[in-house]
Amino acid sequence: MSASGGTKAIVAALGANLAIAASKFVAFAFSGSSSMLAEGVHSLADSGNQFLLLVGGKKAQRQATPQHPFGYGRERFIYAFLVSIVLFSIGGMFAVYEGYEKIRHPHDLENWYWPVGVLVFAILAEGFSFRTAIKESNESRGKLSWKEFIRRAKAPELPVVLLEDFGALIGLVLALGGVGLSLLTGDGVWDGVGTLCIGILLVLIALVLAAETKSLLLGEAAGAEDVRKIEGAIVDGDTVTRIIHMRTLHLGPEELLVAAKIAVRHDDTATEIATAIDAAEARIRAAVPIARVIYLEPDIYSEAEAAKGPDPEATPGGPNPRPAGH
Repeated sequence: MSASGGTKAIVAALGANLAIAASKFVAFAFSGSSSMLAEGVHSLADSGNQFLLLVGGKKAQRQATPQHPFGYGRERFIYAFLVSIVLFSIGGMFAVYEGYEKIRHPHDLENWYWPVGVLVFAILAEGFSFRTAIKESNESRGKLSWKEFIRRAKAPELPVVLLEDFGALIGLVLALGGVGLSLLTGDGVWDGVGTLCIGILLVLIALVLAAETKSLLLGEAAGAEDVRKIEGAIVDGDTVTRIIHMRTLHLGPEELLVAAKIAVRHDDTATEIATAIDAAEARIRAAVPIARVIYLEPDIYSEAEAAKGPDPEATPGGPNPRPAGH
């Protein structure tokens, strides 16, 4: 996995979550706090999620095969989608159920100092993990806001770790509030309320992750800046006079497919066109290094065909695909 995949952030989150999960289960055993049980399951699910991200990164490095000629880069998208499912089902729904049960059948906390001590420790550990994820993300997000970074990032690992750690910190505060209110009021129902809020938070985060990774699985185009670079690299003004149409597709976070129909002069020889295509491919790779799979089709530009506009039915996956006019 490349550095942009956030391996350091994943490992930091994995170590923190394993330690936190163990401490939460110990606190639950001594106190009976449902918030601690829900948070323990949450941290255990997060640990499994980080393991899934590492597995996905490893599998994505496999070489292309005849059956999978474009390689396995999308494995990272698949495993990130699995993370959202695990977070929703194991983390979120379990916490919602546990909170509902605790509200219906509240009981007093025992040995309150266990959950309080563990929550303080967990906040510190999650804060370290979140800080590492922020530092790793800042190296690649540039001038994007955090919302834009999470929505536009093609490498899924960092957005996943960021949202998980953010959710974990908020969940810990909710758990601490539920335990604190239970101690202050002597009413164990507040522990259940805190647990229920944790579950709702995890479900919401899981839905956001699912939506973003689903978009990556369906296939996203290159970012606007990369598209501009590719367009500028293709046209040389001599043999390649314009781009008739172009499509890009991420085969993985660090691998881009570029397919374009380019306009050449009607009197150019086959040798001149082939040389121009080779030169254009070299310029594209120099401008956007992740553009590793490039297909350029030469054609003669027709103003009459261009004036007709794009054919919506010619889009791949459309109702009646057929070659587009040029």
